[in-house]
Amino acid sequence: MASKVFGIDFGSDSTKIYRKGQGVVYNQKTAIAYKGGKKILAIGDEAFEMFGKTPDSITVKCPISHGVIAGFADMLSLLNCMFLDLNRIFGKFRGAEFYVAVPSDITEVEKKAFYDLVDGTIVRPKRIRLVEKPIADAIGAGIDIIRSQGTLIVNIGADTTEISVISLGGIMFSKLLPIGGKTFNENIISCIRKKYNLLIGEKTAEMLKTDLANFSSKRDDAVNAFGRDLVTGLPKDCEVTTELINDAIFEQLQSVFENIRIILDRTPPEIAADIYHSGITITGGCANLPGLKTVFENNLSNNKINVSEFGVMTVTSGIAKIIEDRYYDRYAVSLKEALAEDKFPL
Repeated sequence: MASKVFGIDFGSDSTKIYRKGQGVVYNQKTAIAYKGGKKILAIGDEAFEMFGKTPDSITVKCPISHGVIAGFADMLSLLNCMFLDLNRIFGKFRGAEFYVAVPSDITEVEKKAFYDLVDGTIVRPKRIRLVEKPIADAIGAGIDIIRSQGTLIVNIGADTTEISVISLGGIMFSKLLPIGGKTFNENIISCIRKKYNLLIGEKTAEMLKTDLANFSSKRDDAVNAFGRDLVTGLPKDCEVTTELINDAIFEQLQSVFENIRIILDRTPPEIAADIYHSGITITGGCANLPGLKTVFENNLSNNKINVSEFGVMTVTSGIAKIIEDRYYDRYAVSLKEALAEDKFPL
């Protein structure tokens, strides 16, 4: 029988829940839909499908923004619904133990909010332990973080990019940037608006990014994008190319490269040497964009770049190892310990 131990990775795009002994038992969009402002109509993927298509009586909210809880009450309602769904499948698990992944470069109040969120749910947790996302990320990517060899990990998620330097099992530097897959989509929307006077939706931008983004090929593929003409107000389509999508994404990546250079400039020489030899590891949902590895190499002085095979599931994989393997258990800490930890200031 599986143990009542769960790991949760709250993402701006999706929430993943891992159960000890059984694997990932929940992986859906972090979205909740209300009817009339109060009645919960749908959660997860079903709620996200409604996004951008709802009448005035239905509201869709995404309560995690830029890596932190933006709508506590909405997220609490969403999490309670998730637990009710899991209860129907696995039976009640009141009094369970939870491991919660939290970003490193956030305030104490924002970090505590994740703890309070899980603590306030209907399951009445027995114990809650926090795991810093860069640590879970590194473990999930297969990096032995206990060694003295330093490593630099870049998690490019839906709403944020977290750049972290890890050595001897601790985080030396961590920087959370408001850049991610959604930022790429917003820039794609902006570029198409400027070039074609065409307004497209977020889902169309995501589709274009998925279908066309490719930094490894010299081919310039194209697909038709549909939206609203800003001049006439009528529906219209236009041909969007790989070059336009690549340029829109690269424009946002420039800030990521600049912050990596700043962090490396402030990293002790011995650690910098380790990073040069072991390479920079890229994880997160955008890590597997075709050719992204080459773009990083070209813009970071040909430093070695490693791309995690787990992509968006790297943090969840790390939490799983922490739960299942006592060797990694030391990286899950209480709220008091998490708030007491300090890193070198940037």
